[in-house]
Amino acid sequence: MLRTVIAATATLGLAVGCAPETSAPVKVSALVLNSNGEYAPQDVELKTVTDIVSLNGTVADFRGGARIVFDSEDQDLQTATTPEAFVNALLKEEGHDVTASYINQDGVLWPADFHTWNMVTAYYNLERAFDYFQTVGNIPAADFKKPVTTYYFPEFILADVDKDPLLDNALYFSVMESFLVLPFDQLQRAPLAINAGIIAHEYSHRIFNLKVYGGQPFPEALSLWAASGSSPGANVLKSFDEGLADYHAYGTTCRATKGCDAKFFSTSFHDAPYDQIARDRDLSRSDRCMTEALRTQLRNQSLNEFSGKEYLVGTLLASALYQAGEGQGQREVLLRAIVAAYNDSDPKTPGLLQLSQQYINDQDKFTLAVAAGAIITHVTDLKLKEAVCNELMDHLQIPRDLLVGTSNPNLCPASSAPGTTCPRLPAE
Repeated sequence: MLRTVIAATATLGLAVGCAPETSAPVKVSALVLNSNGEYAPQDVELKTVTDIVSLNGTVADFRGGARIVFDSEDQDLQTATTPEAFVNALLKEEGHDVTASYINQDGVLWPADFHTWNMVTAYYNLERAFDYFQTVGNIPAADFKKPVTTYYFPEFILADVDKDPLLDNALYFSVMESFLVLPFDQLQRAPLAINAGIIAHEYSHRIFNLKVYGGQPFPEALSLWAASGSSPGANVLKSFDEGLADYHAYGTTCRATKGCDAKFFSTSFHDAPYDQIARDRDLSRSDRCMTEALRTQLRNQSLNEFSGKEYLVGTLLASALYQAGEGQGQREVLLRAIVAAYNDSDPKTPGLLQLSQQYINDQDKFTLAVAAGAIITHVTDLKLKEAVCNELMDHLQIPRDLLVGTSNPNLCPASSAPGTTCPRLPAE
């Protein structure tokens, strides 16, 4: 994995490079997962970068040295009345442009230190995710609005949880409309910034926020629904956000050198105890089933109580979609339909945004069946639609009569029936 990188850096460590020219595309060496399942230097092109030293471009704008603190006792946070004021209160130190260092090797810029390897690869992975949602998801470039600020190795503190900065994570932080690539400690085999699948997963959260939440830093549906005791609608939304991010991340791996990788978490979450995360998030496993306990928790727990379980429900969703898409050989068709299902104002095929708005005052009605229906109505191929219906009925235990035989002809065909992988749960 990183042994190759360290050796290459050591070899080039004595070289001195001048500031390179900045005009896209720029040929650089990045760490890419090869066909042997190892991260190794590979010559790639950064097509959207405008400053290769500060790693600014139309996709991302890297910032180093930031300090971000979320503390419920912070007076500035308590008195913030606008999203801008909230961000200003969080950002204790704004940080600065990063400074990447290179050695020109026959027209290809080789990173001259580890952090440049890490940052260049992260930018490349963000660019790949951006390209995926443009080409597979049919999202116009204008919809992305602006480059996403990417805080590299910030000091990120959730004071209510721990006074020490968080480590070993990469996340899309919708409150700041930014990506955070945190310092690593335990996850050294393949730090998250170089794992293209994980970066694509986080980029998918950005797309979900843009399309399903209308780009709101504090999504209205989540805010209103989480304020009540139990929050079934909010739990469903969070679960779909996580599950669809996993499935899209898998879709991006199919466009990479190594090819489709349903176990993309495993290259980073390899050693105990993190290896269990990789096994739990392996989309190719077909034995995942909704349990009665998880269904009850989804229905009755508050968003805070349900925290962490959205990954369990999300994996059920992602695995079901994986089985349907691969079984019918229509992966990209299904992935494109999912993006279309995020926001659709057609009353015959409402998107997740429209459905959450429709039930904004009664989240009990925003159920797994309703959310699944948004995806199903955007699948036009009947064989694929039937396969999606069958897998969702089976793994998520959605009752057949909620998806078939309704007044909506765009939902499941009459031939749909749950598979036999999962034992049927008793009716609620």
